[in-house]
Amino acid sequence: MPSGGFRVLHLVRPFLSILPEVQTAERKVPFREKVLYTVISLFIFLVCSQLPLYGIHSATGADPFYWMRVILASNRGTVMELGITPIVTSGLVMQLLAGSKIIEVDNSVREDRALLNGAQKLLGVLITIGEAVAYVLSGMYGDIRDLGAGNAILIIVQLFFAGIIVICLDELLQKGYGLGSGISLFIATNICESIIWKAFSPTTINSGRGAEFEGAVIALFHLLITRTDKVRALREAFYRQNLPNVTNLLATVLVFLIVIYFQGFRVVLPVRSKNARGQQGSYPIKLFYTSNMPIILQSALVSNLYFISQLLYRRYSGNFLINMLGKWKESEYSSSGQFVPVGGLVYYITPPSSLAEMAANPFHALFYLTFMLTACALFSKTWIEVSGSSARDVAKQLKEQQMVMPGHRESNLQKELNRYIPTAAAFGGMCIGALTVMADFMGAIGSGTGILLAVTIIYQYFETFEKERASELGFFGF
Repeated sequence: MPSGGFRVLHLVRPFLSILPEVQTAERKVPFREKVLYTVISLFIFLVCSQLPLYGIHSATGADPFYWMRVILASNRGTVMELGITPIVTSGLVMQLLAGSKIIEVDNSVREDRALLNGAQKLLGVLITIGEAVAYVLSGMYGDIRDLGAGNAILIIVQLFFAGIIVICLDELLQKGYGLGSGISLFIATNICESIIWKAFSPTTINSGRGAEFEGAVIALFHLLITRTDKVRALREAFYRQNLPNVTNLLATVLVFLIVIYFQGFRVVLPVRSKNARGQQGSYPIKLFYTSNMPIILQSALVSNLYFISQLLYRRYSGNFLINMLGKWKESEYSSSGQFVPVGGLVYYITPPSSLAEMAANPFHALFYLTFMLTACALFSKTWIEVSGSSARDVAKQLKEQQMVMPGHRESNLQKELNRYIPTAAAFGGMCIGALTVMADFMGAIGSGTGILLAVTIIYQYFETFEKERASELGFFGF
């Protein structure tokens, strides 16, 4: 098995010389420099997110990837159309292959780690090319015959280079030049940008009640200034339908605070070194043991179901099985002709749009709650097995570091960890699912999934920031 696995990884070796690579930092990068690299990387990503694709004929009409954009950090009609899709997909595929031992990788061997990273990068490049070609051929930017071969190739080249930029920026931050992971940074930025826009957007929209500001905060002040009946103006600002309102904004803030509070929940297991007498340590097992992975995997599953169901319904809307999977209709409140689920399985795994809808169809709310809790718990338990963070893997790592738990035999280490890790993974996954549902039911801006991702990522960055700052012996670095 190992030899077969290594042969698979060795196939990557000829490509290592042509793949773009950021050299690992050979010196300790100062804190100030890390912050600077992180800010520059974020700036490049934001510029790419606003840079329109040259050569496209149209990017209007229903967006088939609308449901995925929150976790893909992508922006329609720009060079960042693919977002982080290729790098996340390649990372998940390689993690699953290595975790399930289909590809045998010894992480203690430097060459193996380099080959695995090379394989992940190569797969990311291939997925970038594949998705760019698929987007163009599917007619997302206009009919392929209208575009012409020159424009079609030009669009693919733009998407390809944007994909390479994302891969390089992520590698730059991960190899010691920046803080945390590029993927996480881009996801959190995309979500926070969406929340801030919906809170302070100066765009006016006519929804049948006259021109209104899209931003909840701006709409509040506008209504208070222009309306003579201040009580009615406040009620409208807090409860207006189909546009961001102040209640949505307050719900978003509340969910942020609750998630931050839960981040502190952990069980700390004492460990000590077998060799260095008196050297004590600890192994913390957080409530959110698998962090935001359950919600990312659940979102990816649901988004793909939406995409497939929408595609099939447009072509075979009369088929009974297709209708069982999902029925779709154009949203009356969407200016871009966006489709929303109105029946079938995909409707029941979509959060209810308001409390009134929950009261009208309680089965929908109950089904959605059960689905979210079950899916997040299962994904969380599965993830610890394939990502090398199960009780067996942690026990092996502690043994390799010559660490033991006081009062327990070395052979009982895995058994003791088994009491906590699977429970933390499943219960933590359920808590993440429950918080997502709560955010959706309360109508929080940016969707429950988006807020959960943003908060967990920002909290990880805060921890990294504090750790880096502390290692600079209290010197803030600015």
